[in-house]
Amino acid sequence: MDKFTSHQAHVIGLDFGSDSVRALLVNATNGAEVSSGVTYYPRWMKGLYSNPEYSQFRHHPKDYIEAMTSAVQEALAQVPADIAQSVVGIGVDTTGSTPAPIDKEGNVLALLPEFEHNPNAMFVLWKDHTSVEKAERINELAHGGEFPDYTRYIGGIYSSEWFWAKAAWVSEQDSDVAKQAYSWVELCDWIPALISGNQHPDHFRRGICAAGHKAMWHDSWGGLPDEQFLTAISPTLSGMRERMFDQVYTADQEAGRLSAEWAQRFGLPEGIAVAIGEFDCHMGAVGAGAGAHDLVKVIGTSTCDILMVEHDQVGDKTIHGICGQVKGSALPNLTALEAGQSAFGDIYAWFKNVLLWPMQQLGANNPQHAQALQDLENQLIPMLSEAAQQYDVHATSPLAMDWHNGRRTPYANQRLKGAITELNLGSSAPALFSALVESTAHGAKAIVDCFVDQGMDVERVIAIGGISQKSPFVMQMCADVIGRDIAIVRSEQCCALGAAIFAAVAAGVHADSQTAQQVMASPICQIYQPNMATKPRRTQRYSAYRELGHHIEQIEEFHLSQERHHG
Repeated sequence: MDKFTSHQAHVIGLDFGSDSVRALLVNATNGAEVSSGVTYYPRWMKGLYSNPEYSQFRHHPKDYIEAMTSAVQEALAQVPADIAQSVVGIGVDTTGSTPAPIDKEGNVLALLPEFEHNPNAMFVLWKDHTSVEKAERINELAHGGEFPDYTRYIGGIYSSEWFWAKAAWVSEQDSDVAKQAYSWVELCDWIPALISGNQHPDHFRRGICAAGHKAMWHDSWGGLPDEQFLTAISPTLSGMRERMFDQVYTADQEAGRLSAEWAQRFGLPEGIAVAIGEFDCHMGAVGAGAGAHDLVKVIGTSTCDILMVEHDQVGDKTIHGICGQVKGSALPNLTALEAGQSAFGDIYAWFKNVLLWPMQQLGANNPQHAQALQDLENQLIPMLSEAAQQYDVHATSPLAMDWHNGRRTPYANQRLKGAITELNLGSSAPALFSALVESTAHGAKAIVDCFVDQGMDVERVIAIGGISQKSPFVMQMCADVIGRDIAIVRSEQCCALGAAIFAAVAAGVHADSQTAQQVMASPICQIYQPNMATKPRRTQRYSAYRELGHHIEQIEEFHLSQERHHG
């Protein structure tokens, strides 16, 4: 971290990830990252309230409250008291779509005693796919002719990862939650409302980012989908629209001012600016210094890809198969096109856990094995990467599909499954790992092709997130498969940095987002260039990947038809 100077204004970016929250303290006048704190969600780390076998992933709101308090305090503990008192704003980014039911006062239901341990009363994490049937219902209604096509500006297909599918599914599964839920809220909107004391549903401000990309908000049909459409999704949504919102805001605007309660909890001045929240990938693109025609890949457990373009380039054209095109959902003056992969690092973690299963069982029964297990857990992926890097990929090498958690882009389908083919008795762990990494690179290329094939210029590919900095093997594979340079950004905390940039604008330190970005965004530190000697083989492998995907889709269609026939 850089040295601090007490006479300059500082801001904090809060980055709520899948496993933890990070608080980044930034010098607003030069972008220097001064200190940071990270806290993991305690209940989540114990595996509470989730059931991966059924794609159920829930976060308790207390995890967010406790973790962000700890993370901010940790960041401030590293600097003198006068630095903490020079903080003028807070920005927030979160995973998404991660909605939760709230009561008439804006309390997430799990904060009420009667719902404290009810997973349906908690935040439904982005990768929770329990609502597949409701997503299919939304697509059926949107494309049936009776209603406007409310999926038009979100790629043409609604996903079970998104707001309305989750709200409808949870409400139908739990009548108590449905009865008590006055409204539903995205995490990126709730956190700013909470810490500014504006969490009453009639008061807090919703961001265009979550509204446009996940809740089907668009000016052309007057904001949210109409009441009849929502009720057709599920009767449990009856009356919900009028209790939602009719105005949206960009992240450079204020959600409110830090309340006295939260100022005391954090150790910050009361009344400082709290900016409108956005999803992490959009904030990450801003923190990475991206502008028009830069495709930013936020690589972590999954990926979210953001391509910003000028409004007049996309105009009234709709880009198919993506996760939305929304004016101002990243930088206010550009249209952000969102895409992504439902699993990336999660696939590597899955393979690691498969290999470690015997050791995990031994460690659970014998404390003497615990340290050996921990060492192996830390070393396994680097070992596999080193060995896979030496593996000579050939025409009949194992081939994998990266749909272990469904497909986000192109054309969302969360029913799809992953696969590994071309196995024989000589297939080794490094060969399988190589195939899995290659599959995630293939998925990344499919996203680039989805944009380019529809006339959207991609001039530069930028990668941020832990994998981009810690795994040269993965990033070189991506460069080789995509066939483009991939630029790596220096900051390890670009999402939090993007949130801090918007905090600086909301606080008035900088006049607008572009000015703040020029001063505060992180520079490029490395560029991976494709190995052109591998291009023929990579082209052949990508073609085989596409063919494998086609077969998996056919299998899933068969299974679905069988379920409907017998159901």
